[in-house]
Amino acid sequence: MSQQETDEQTGVDDEGFLVDTEDCEAREAAHRERGTSRPITVVGNPVLHKECQDVTEFDDELARLIDDMFASQRTAQGVGLAANQIGVDRKVFVYDCPDDDGVRHVGAICNPVLEDLAPDRRNLDDSNEGCLSVPTAYASLARPDYAVVRGQDARGNAVKVRGSGYFARCLQHETDHLYGYLYIDRLSKRDRKDALKQMAEGTARYEVVPND
Repeated sequence: MSQQETDEQTGVDDEGFLVDTEDCEAREAAHRERGTSRPITVVGNPVLHKECQDVTEFDDELARLIDDMFASQRTAQGVGLAANQIGVDRKVFVYDCPDDDGVRHVGAICNPVLEDLAPDRRNLDDSNEGCLSVPTAYASLARPDYAVVRGQDARGNAVKVRGSGYFARCLQHETDHLYGYLYIDRLSKRDRKDALKQMAEGTARYEVVPND
């Protein structure tokens, strides 16, 4: 069996949702150990401010990209990472994120689309949010505390991912990235300015790509 076949996600449940809570440690480690960590792009880099291209080839190149993304995510100590955050113009993100119950979720989603929630599911959570592409900055941002993303797995199979609490925030945050939005773009002008000031005054704990 190929490496991809031995350690990719374990499949989907009866409702078509990705099973992303099983064998998390082994799956994440396998990706990371094959991958190469890359520096993180930061706000101002053009690749972060436009919609990424759809993934159309589910091949070894995509598998290598996903490996590199897991390696980069671990180096930066993040819980989610979109491809454009390492300079790649493709709609794919990876995550290694707990939900509010402490359950660990690990996976990769291509061509993600956030599903609209019924009004009774739109309970806003006004919590702090940060981003590897806006290092050392944090701001309060209201987002729904439940999210469903549909897309494709690394083999091109249709899947859905659902999350609550912190994991829901991660799914929304990473999907935003692939459509050219940073979390600071959803802040008021005052809060955005404050976040950029925090970034200017801080020092990233990981390697970043300098903006020319």
